[in-house]
Amino acid sequence: MPTNSELFERRRAAVPLGVSNATTAFAARAENAEIWDVEGRRYIDFAGGIGVLNAGHRHPQVLAAVREQLDKCMHTCFQVMLYEPYVALAERLNKLAPIAGPAKTMLVTTGAEAVENAVKIARGATGRSAVIAFSGAFHGRTFMTMALTGKVAPYKQAFGPMPAEVFHVPFPIEHYGVTVKDSLKALETLFKADVAPTSVAAIIIEPVQGEGGFHVAPDELLVALRRLCDTHGILLIADEVQSGFGRTGKLFALEYSGVRADLLAVAKSLAGGMPLAGVIGRAEIMDKIGPGGLGGTYAGNPLACAAALAVLDVFEKEKLLDRSVAIGAAIRSRLQGFAQRTDLVPIAAIRGRGGMLAFDVVKQTGTHDPDADAAKGVAVRGFERGLILLTCGVNANSVRVLVPLTVSDAVLQEGLDILEGALKRVE
Repeated sequence: MPTNSELFERRRAAVPLGVSNATTAFAARAENAEIWDVEGRRYIDFAGGIGVLNAGHRHPQVLAAVREQLDKCMHTCFQVMLYEPYVALAERLNKLAPIAGPAKTMLVTTGAEAVENAVKIARGATGRSAVIAFSGAFHGRTFMTMALTGKVAPYKQAFGPMPAEVFHVPFPIEHYGVTVKDSLKALETLFKADVAPTSVAAIIIEPVQGEGGFHVAPDELLVALRRLCDTHGILLIADEVQSGFGRTGKLFALEYSGVRADLLAVAKSLAGGMPLAGVIGRAEIMDKIGPGGLGGTYAGNPLACAAALAVLDVFEKEKLLDRSVAIGAAIRSRLQGFAQRTDLVPIAAIRGRGGMLAFDVVKQTGTHDPDADAAKGVAVRGFERGLILLTCGVNANSVRVLVPLTVSDAVLQEGLDILEGALKRVE
């Protein structure tokens, strides 16, 4: 079998540089929260395929469901010839999502596609065109989702111009000096200076920012946005692509606030590693779009739908929401201990909900001065020791944890031990 270095040379010759890689290893096999590369080296997975594997790598129940569906059919295109798994999954999601009143679901393939369709539905349903998003947000790499994303490099740089009528307001992060009051004041100013609220189709927000650094949207902000949207006839879109499906200890992070969205974008851990995404929305809004206005050739693939139904079963059977809370408490406890140490790289702002946690690597203890180079060094040293870690954040100094919720206590603690070693100061 080729080595990692041999395969990476082939990758360099065949794949564009714009497709970045967090590591230089090639996976040969994976199980639950562990991956083995082509050279047989074992890694503990704290990245989860960027939040896709909340139910773990190759969960037996998910594999069984996919195999059963594989023996029936792989593809017909739902718009051409229907199949039950699409409808069954929509029925379950409609009951589970924090949507006010009767809901309907359309399925697509990627998170960006889900967000694109949520915006399209909002525009079609309201007859308005403007959309408001937040700084630090990440909504995808397609043109509309790039415009919504609140970070220039590397997502928008050199790709302009962006679609028009997309506006941003600051996301509240108190340790950076931005409060909920500041965010709401910025919205008020936006309505006076740039766009009338009667022209706004939707406000889109991640209940917990993903690439932006795992910053939790305060309940106070979400409640205020709901009230503002109701006042002005604006639709509230919750982007739960990364925060959904148990990552935070609730099936959807929005549930913590008690707020209900008009439209909800989902993807990532929905189907246990199979490509599947969707928009769940109020039925009266979803039905504003006429036949043919929504869909896609691969949208709601039968294998992915079967996997998603199995994932939802696994969440119930294995009580993964409770497990997310327990994992989060264990990780937070270790991180708080690390923050008190003088022999480790300084860390600050430990944050998140449930098993969706992050911390900042900073230049000096007691400050929030970001140190992106040191954060990258932590990830590199972790990888060298057998731990897969990802950085994120507008300042690229945040380290996030997205370990599968099915991880054993022993493997979790082993991964945290490796993280501790990776945080050791390099003289």
